Amino acid sequence: MNRSLKQAIDDQPMRGFQFLAIGVCIVLNMIDGFDVLVMAFTASSVASEWGLNGAQVGMLLSAGLFGMAAGSLFIAPWADRFGRRPLIMACLMVSGVGMLLSAHTHTPLQLALLRALTGMGIGGILASSNVIASEYANARWRGLAVSLQSTGYALGATFGGLLSVWLLTHYGWRSVFSVGGWITLATLPVVALYLPESLDFLLARRPANGVAKLDRLAIQLGQPAPGAFPASGPVTGVVQQSALVQLLSGASRRNTLLLWSLFFLVMFGFYFIMSWTPKLLVSAGLSAQQGVSGGVLLSVGGIVGAALIGLLASRWRLSTVLALFMLVTAGLLVLFACSANSVVLALALGLLIGLASNACVAGLYALSPMLYGPSVRATGVGWGIGIGRIGAILSPTVAGLLLDDGWQPLHLYGVFAMVFVVAAALLLFIPRAQAQPTPALTQA
Repeated sequence: MNRSLKQAIDDQPMRGFQFLAIGVCIVLNMIDGFDVLVMAFTASSVASEWGLNGAQVGMLLSAGLFGMAAGSLFIAPWADRFGRRPLIMACLMVSGVGMLLSAHTHTPLQLALLRALTGMGIGGILASSNVIASEYANARWRGLAVSLQSTGYALGATFGGLLSVWLLTHYGWRSVFSVGGWITLATLPVVALYLPESLDFLLARRPANGVAKLDRLAIQLGQPAPGAFPASGPVTGVVQQSALVQLLSGASRRNTLLLWSLFFLVMFGFYFIMSWTPKLLVSAGLSAQQGVSGGVLLSVGGIVGAALIGLLASRWRLSTVLALFMLVTAGLLVLFACSANSVVLALALGLLIGLASNACVAGLYALSPMLYGPSVRATGVGWGIGIGRIGAILSPTVAGLLLDDGWQPLHLYGVFAMVFVVAAALLLFIPRAQAQPTPALTQA
């Protein structure tokens, strides 16, 4: 029975409830995009009001990312024990409250602590939503579905950026956090109504109310309601407690360490681009509005890039397509460093950089769930994202310290271009069978 339901998802055309589940995951990723960029778009206003230097601004940009790393590493794995859906709802509450309280802070330390709290909620959400998007897409379009889910980041950053420009002009930076908090909390009923629990979680953990949920999923897939779990025994708690050990044992170790390295490098480069570009464009001579517009264009390009890599990966090997986008990103960053004094050229290149760099992140999100079985999937994806967030934490802070040390703003883009070149080289070591679940981790 478990194989027939999984086969129904893999082999049948996509049904309405599957599209809806992936759509909810896109909305959840939009919250991530808005949350990360809200600090980037308000950084200049906050720094001006409180008289902050580069290192202090870097700390604020990194605080939310620190929370996201903690959430991905230590909160997301609980989804493998208690369910993806309830964890997502709890984390939405945490991040929404954190955003609302951020609007009432009076010191950089207060804001940094609340940014970390908000980030913890977001970090807990991302791994589970990524897993659900992967599990409810059929085999043919799974890579595209996860990539489209990743477009939520760019959509959230784009609409959040446009909203931020208007709110900053009329009500100041505190209003951006306040509106973001209410939007986050408004997502709770959407998740409650339309996001199904992970099928693999139900089969692996067999919660008390799992049979009823399994029956509903079977009917939605056009299959007869089983009325019971399959005859094979459930996954034991011991397996759950040793999930991290499984990720780092045997044949899985190579893929896990490669994935962690790729996430670290790509997030290190990506969050420098997204966090610092609006402020660095202003430092290079553009107006504050042009700087924010540059940041918005990065996100607009990302909407196209995340979808594009999914389409290309449905025809060619994902790691090859991903390496190409990484090299293109590196080349565009070098061009950007040489031409950002021209407003038109800088904005055009910003659009292309957003396309290529967001495609790199979307490609990693599409790759990570394919490496792990259901009993450790949220843990595997969560740790990959969490390691990436560590790179994201270091990135804005390193950039701020380099600026305080006298580096020219645009020279930093050449340095971070090399990060994407190294990441592209690492993809050469991904086995050709990387798109298949790791046998040692797959549960029957």
